[in-house]
Amino acid sequence: MRRRTFLTTSALALCGVSLRGTGTEPLALRTLAGPGRHRHAVSFAPVHVSFDRVVRTTVGLRPHRDSGFVLRADQYDQKTVIHNYGHGGAGMSLAWGTGAIAADMALKHKERRAAVLGCGSPGLTAARQLQRRGFAVTIYAKTVPPDTTSNMSLAAFTPTSGLVDASRRTPAWDRQFRKAVEVSYKQLQQLAGRDYGVYWIDQFTATDDPDPPADQSDDSGLIADILRPSRTREILGADEHPFPTRYAIRTPSLSIEPKIYLDRLVTDFRKAGGRIVIRAFDAPQDLMSLPEKLIINCTGLGSATLFNDEELVPVKGQLSVLLPQPEVRYRVSARIADADGLTTSVSMNPRSDGIVIGNLQERGSWSLDPSEDVRDRNITAAMQFFGAMRVARPI
Repeated sequence: MRRRTFLTTSALALCGVSLRGTGTEPLALRTLAGPGRHRHAVSFAPVHVSFDRVVRTTVGLRPHRDSGFVLRADQYDQKTVIHNYGHGGAGMSLAWGTGAIAADMALKHKERRAAVLGCGSPGLTAARQLQRRGFAVTIYAKTVPPDTTSNMSLAAFTPTSGLVDASRRTPAWDRQFRKAVEVSYKQLQQLAGRDYGVYWIDQFTATDDPDPPADQSDDSGLIADILRPSRTREILGADEHPFPTRYAIRTPSLSIEPKIYLDRLVTDFRKAGGRIVIRAFDAPQDLMSLPEKLIINCTGLGSATLFNDEELVPVKGQLSVLLPQPEVRYRVSARIADADGLTTSVSMNPRSDGIVIGNLQERGSWSLDPSEDVRDRNITAAMQFFGAMRVARPI
């Protein structure tokens, strides 16, 4: 049954601490976030969250491998297949870079016609990187935007998100990753602006503890400081933000609006002479009928059956989209515990198509059916969090 009313504030805790902000801060934080420090202005427009504002709930399955993405070439009879899949939750972040590596591998082949399998972010960016290197490219895919997994993502530059188990990393994989992240970051910066739906926005983490555990770094030692999403980490005290927590950590977020972004990539691909063919493949033998001898495999979870990759596992994500609020120009995340002791992530991302609420990391689920329980828990937690926001002046 839906819970349409707010839980009591006293029943909530954030990271095990009170939701109510305080005016006391350690001296070091007062020095960092004090009144003498220059701030760029942020207007904290209120976010209106209720069940009757939900317009849709979507589900996407991230293609995760504990050992990270695959970038390698295999031979199948007369076909050369270059694999580029298994990006987990980092597909939108890394695709330009892994696509560039795959395209450079393709240059070693004498053919200049290529087939790309898949039309999500990895497939489209690999196709564009091939075109930039002089290839004639056809994309073969079962689904195209707006019906790809990439369309269901939160979509920001989070290159290590759900990507790899640290114990499974190798020096060779690390080198591929570092090259991929550098290429992708540069490309996404160049696309920032209205046309591609790539933009900078303030991300706030509302918390009572501004110091994350040392073993939970967002880059796992993989990323140079200049490329870390949290490289500029500004801690705001309770009197400098409106959230019902002691602190808010502000970082710049390079974000992507999937529909605008993917539609534009499709347009660019076609303008450069690319073709898209709707087709599914069930086994490597099915590839033998393709006219192209060079194939880039960007099928994501499809590689589990198509290429018998037993390491691939789905990680289910679920988002609810509320009616748009153009005045909301910040992102925020927090973790709260309700009266039943359940900890829920509150995540809010404003886009032109609506306010996106919630997230989910359910490993091993192949279901594309939205969970009503997850939706209700996410919306209820967001209702409480934003209902407890204080009225604040812009900072």
